[in-house]
Parts: sequence; structure tokens; C-alpha cells
Amino acid sequence: MNRVMVVGGPGSGKSTMAIALGEITGLPVFHMDQIHYRSGWAERELDDKISMANAVEARNRWIFEGGLSSTYVNRSARADTVIWLDLPLSVRLARIMKRRIRFNATTRPDLPDNCPERLDPSFQGYMYRTRHAGRARIPHIIHDAPHQPVPHLRPRTRPACPPA
Repeated sequence: MNRVMVVGGPGSGKSTMAIALGEITGLPVFHMDQIHYRSGWAERELDDKISMANAVEARNRWIFEGGLSSTYVNRSARADTVIWLDLPLSVRLARIMKRRIRFNATTRPDLPDNCPERLDPSFQGYMYRTRHAGRARIPHIIHDAPHQPVPHLRPRTRPACPPA
């Protein structure tokens, strides 16, 4: 394992998984939220995000967690391991609410400086609106990648995703 891609919806545990894998493997960990945002939740331009993501993906060793679907194809082609954390919206929302309480408006380690944890209605709306489309996109993007089979971690009660 030299290049690990961790994907899933907000609150699925991508950062936690990436940090734990980094500690076990010694691979450097990169968080897409540090690419999406500058200090103070200022969002970067898409071209800048893509350029920064491509720079990480070009490295020989990494664990790269998070979403930026416009870079999924390249990242998945470079990854030798892809892990898909696929949890229901209710579980992810509960985790984000716990995370909000835990960090109590302070900045998490996987975010840029001065990005205090928050749970605002627009983010909840984003999670709700993208719950099906984001989940359906992942199998199609990673289907033809050269890595080993993808661990698709989900609750036993959730139906499997349709084949790509």
C-alpha cells in the first residue's frame, strides 16, 4: 500500500480512517478539506483545487481522503488502494453533530486554520441533496481503476450499490 484513496459522504469517517491508516502505515495523510478551503472557510477556485489535488496525486506515497469529484478519476487511477465508507445519512448527520459538540467551534486538525467546526443549515441541505447522487457516482468512477477490489464499508442493513 503506497497510495490510498478514502472516499465517502460527509461524516462517514474519512478523516478518522485516513489518520489511523497513516499512523499504522507511516504514509503521509492529505485532507481534501485543506485543499477546498483557506483559513476562515474561504473556498478556493476550482482550478486551484484541481492543481493542488493533482500535486498530491503525483506523489509516490499518500493517503488522500475527501471529495472533489473532478479529481476522482485521476486519483483512483493512481491509487493502489481505494476505501469507500458508505454510511446512511442519519448516521453521518449524528456523527457530525457529535463532532460539532466535541470540537465546540474550534478547528479540527484536518481543516485549515481558523475554520471552526460548524453545522449550519446549508451544509445539512447539501448532505441531503447529494446523498444519492454522490453515492451513485463512486462505483462508476472507480470501476476501471487498476487497484485491488475496493473495500466498500457499509452497514449490513443497507442494500448494496448497483454494479457499475
